[in-house]
Amino acid sequence: MTEPFLSDFLAPGVDADEVPELATLTSARPLLEAFITLFRGTEAEVLMRLLVLREIGREADAPRWSPEALRARFTYLDPVKLETVLKRLRDNGLLAIGEDGHYALSDVGRNAVAAIAMLLRFGEEEDAELGFLTAQLAGLQAVGSITPEALGHLLSKLNDLSWHFEESIASGSEFRILDARRRLSANGRWLARGTDILNTLLADPEVDFDIARIAQRIGLAQSRLARVDASFQRALNKIEAQRVTLGGSGISSSDVAAWLRSLDASVIAGLALDSFAAVPELALLAGGHELLDRAEAMLEGEALAAESPVGLPPPDAAASDVALQAEDLRLLEHFTQRLTALPAPQPLHQVVAGGGFAPASYRLSLLALLADGAEAGPEDGPVGSLMRLPVEVDFGDSLTPVGADEIAAMTLGEVRPRTPAAAASLAPLQPQAAG
Repeated sequence: MTEPFLSDFLAPGVDADEVPELATLTSARPLLEAFITLFRGTEAEVLMRLLVLREIGREADAPRWSPEALRARFTYLDPVKLETVLKRLRDNGLLAIGEDGHYALSDVGRNAVAAIAMLLRFGEEEDAELGFLTAQLAGLQAVGSITPEALGHLLSKLNDLSWHFEESIASGSEFRILDARRRLSANGRWLARGTDILNTLLADPEVDFDIARIAQRIGLAQSRLARVDASFQRALNKIEAQRVTLGGSGISSSDVAAWLRSLDASVIAGLALDSFAAVPELALLAGGHELLDRAEAMLEGEALAAESPVGLPPPDAAASDVALQAEDLRLLEHFTQRLTALPAPQPLHQVVAGGGFAPASYRLSLLALLADGAEAGPEDGPVGSLMRLPVEVDFGDSLTPVGADEIAAMTLGEVRPRTPAAAASLAPLQPQAAG
């Protein structure tokens, strides 16, 4: 027979025994009544019941508590309220009391506390539901009692995560995408643990068909989640390409948006004060007659004829007293004079060093030009004069330590004046007169 409280929810003529989906729930009434006892009432009452039940179950070595020990343990609670909580837990089967008057958790109470403790252990960044479902599957696999229903819960959660991540990408919001990416990274270990469980299930040749079918669908859902990180990166790259920088400050529009998101609504309202008008400022106020007159003039072409032709402004002569910016070649000319007066071969780092890293780098680049030969340089100017110097430069393949003048190490090499024999070999051949 249908119980009175169920008949209010069932359709007329339907008996509870005719609904198979209710059979599992009605057979688990002791456990359900335990959770009803815990979570019925105000928030404060629920918190106190959970507090007392968890503290009683926390003592594993001595699980039985005398009334005096309980009062000593909960000295921060009102004694009358504590007795009320203990009586409610005892009357509804969550606490058991022995013949000696000592309290202990009942089997149902211990299961309820263990389930709540598992949910509370997950971090804030992690998805508590995904972690709980994966841990539940791992426990069921350890005892060999995985059911299609348990796998279905995990599949539903994975599909929900995929939908959430796709919505974040479709929104185009940088902050939603970054939040979703952090959420995916925080739950990486649960996805990896779920993959291990699926591999073990699918490797069993005697696994149930329904379990194997749902496990394959879970594998597809996890594959989509594994690829979503690349989608996050592509979306962030598009946002980066469209980011606007405020002048030369280096501050981007994303920085401004992040700063605004960190402010309270009252602070933002204060920033917007006197920035917006209560009513729009109209540039023109005209009645029907004025608008009609203007329309008639436009139709007859009078307004266009009355408008004066618009031409280009007259040309203006450019200023002739503007001095063109000339390149500063003083360092080049000074270095050319040093190389001209080079008395003997010298190490490369001694010729180049002086004045800091930047001047030394400039001199080293000039010596690289000098090594190309005079034919590669211009005929006139300071650069051409440098490249025609009778100086040879040899660069080695190793580095030599310097440790001074902002230079840690430099290419090993030598700069030496060209000998007369080498200069003669490089000179062009002169025609000889015939006798």
